[in-house]
Amino acid sequence: MTDTSPAASPPGAGASPGVVTPPPPLDKGRYDRSIVDGPLRRALWKIAWPTVLTNIVGGLQGIVDHALVGHLVGFTGNAAIGVSWQIIIAVIVFISSLFTGMSVLVARFAGAGEADKVDRTVYQAFLAAAGLSLLVMAPLGYLLSPSLLDLVNAAPLVKAEALPFLRIMFLFSSGMLVFYMLSGALRAAGDARTPMVLGVAMTVLNLVLNVILIRGLGPIPAFGTTGSAMGTVIASGLVSLYALVKLWRGGWVVSFPRGQGLGPDWAIIRALFRFGLPAGIQGIAMNVGGVLMLGFIGSLARSAAAQAAFAVGYTQLFSLVTWTSIGLMGAAATVAGQNLGAGKPDRADQAVHAAAGIGLVGAALIGSLFLFFPRELLAVFGMNEPDVVEIGTELLRVLSLSGLFIAVALTYTGGLQGTGDTRSPLYISIVSQIIVPLGICFVIQQTGTLESLDIWIAILIGHAIRCGLSVLRFKQGKWRAIVVDIGATAG
Repeated sequence: MTDTSPAASPPGAGASPGVVTPPPPLDKGRYDRSIVDGPLRRALWKIAWPTVLTNIVGGLQGIVDHALVGHLVGFTGNAAIGVSWQIIIAVIVFISSLFTGMSVLVARFAGAGEADKVDRTVYQAFLAAAGLSLLVMAPLGYLLSPSLLDLVNAAPLVKAEALPFLRIMFLFSSGMLVFYMLSGALRAAGDARTPMVLGVAMTVLNLVLNVILIRGLGPIPAFGTTGSAMGTVIASGLVSLYALVKLWRGGWVVSFPRGQGLGPDWAIIRALFRFGLPAGIQGIAMNVGGVLMLGFIGSLARSAAAQAAFAVGYTQLFSLVTWTSIGLMGAAATVAGQNLGAGKPDRADQAVHAAAGIGLVGAALIGSLFLFFPRELLAVFGMNEPDVVEIGTELLRVLSLSGLFIAVALTYTGGLQGTGDTRSPLYISIVSQIIVPLGICFVIQQTGTLESLDIWIAILIGHAIRCGLSVLRFKQGKWRAIVVDIGATAG
């Protein structure tokens, strides 16, 4: 996976004979060197805990939204938000794949102390993501929203609640994408606290707006489910605008470069796609698998109850597991990538194994809550209908085991992606998130009666396979030979 593009030529290539342009000076003092020199567990936790806290605060905001909508609108509102987010994420993940490619490059360059390459990479990722979100995602998402809801077999009452929510999110998604871009860049460069502060600020603002817009306040009417979308896009837009000003003015560990032109650098954008596109396709595969799984859920006899249980149990409560696991996934990617950039592959290997151990312990603790207190957890969301409680309890007890597999799988996925191997997780996800679980559901549906428990077990089997394949692939060690570069400054 060595870079062979023209931009990867040695400095001075193409210049007059005998004239060699010197490379930009290294700026190792700009970055936190404890990531490549200090104790591993401390380095991992330094990156992971701010991300975990940000995920917890953001997840609590989602839980409050679901609770408000569940009490004011009913479980159809919960199902509408869950279905809509499943569709939105499937689209956003593709554009966000640029940020995975960006994080691979930023971590390597930060580990090597190449600040100029870090800043150029971040700016080009911003240009590419902004163009895709404004010119592609917004218009197509608005037009295709009704068809996408039909694809997941959304019940008529659920579709009526979901359509305005989905269209608002598509039209004004650029704020969220800028925030995701900035957060990934800062963490890859070793600063996880700044995205934490921004994320908490955005979540608090989002929460205040949602409480007002969902239930109404004074002259402001109650928008219900639609109010949740309105609060989300307003909050993310304001925080992202502040972040862009800071990136332009400088002062953070990453910034927009000065004096190098404002246009796109296609060599860097190609590198972003080369490393990021497999991660984007992986994310799409996982979420398309989720959308198709919603189709199977929608075909059940008690489809509305099952969709509501899935929206709360899988997309909200299961986040209690993924909050920690995704934080450790990002930490594993950053620490492994920076150490590989600093020429320390053995240390990168040890970091990923340590992250997996931490994730496994956290998943076991949270899984015990799913196993012993499922009804109490569902009641928080106003889910008291007998059918919803029965199906939701069934789901949470399966997820108590599934969380162990997904926690380990995510940390090893982070290790692979952070070191530049973004293709292996793609192939693993296609097998484990699409072929296996959907194949199980299809066979059962064709040969008998598909029940909700069959779907939950299929998800569990997929997670177990993803875990095993991710561990095996990382232990093969082929990521050690991956070379990353974007060449010298253009012009």
